[in-house]
Amino acid sequence: MPQHRILLVDDSPSVLKALRRTFALEDWDTICATSAAGAMKVLAEQDVDIIITDETMPGITGTELLEQVRDLYPEIIRIMLTGATDIEVAKRAVNQGAIYRFFTKPWEDYELLLAVMHALKARELEEENVRLKSSVKKQEQFLSELENEYPGIAERRLTDDGAIIID
Repeated sequence: MPQHRILLVDDSPSVLKALRRTFALEDWDTICATSAAGAMKVLAEQDVDIIITDETMPGITGTELLEQVRDLYPEIIRIMLTGATDIEVAKRAVNQGAIYRFFTKPWEDYELLLAVMHALKARELEEENVRLKSSVKKQEQFLSELENEYPGIAERRLTDDGAIIID
């Protein structure tokens, strides 16, 4: 079973096909949607790690879609891939959609692939950090309960050479 799922959103089937080809060698599940409405349906039904969307589509823009995704699914990494080279589009995508990266068409497969790999690794590290913090909190709570029941149990006494003194 693939460990990551990427949602590709573009109203052009040829772009979606090219994107799928870019990620074909990776063990990722790529899902395609040709509209923002289709993308939102996928997100409601499946867990997704990354969404990569075009800006110019029928209905709402890619920026508006990413803004909705940010609000409803903040853990999803958002990437804009667009033919629009206007700096205003990029600013809106960054400010409204809180995107991870911005790419213009035509894109460099390697750069896009590398960005997705880095984004997934960053997400894995964040999840591991949350897991470890939770584990430390449970251990601190357990140690505190032990200390309340057996005062001094958590105290460490060491000899001059660093050996633990056990009474």
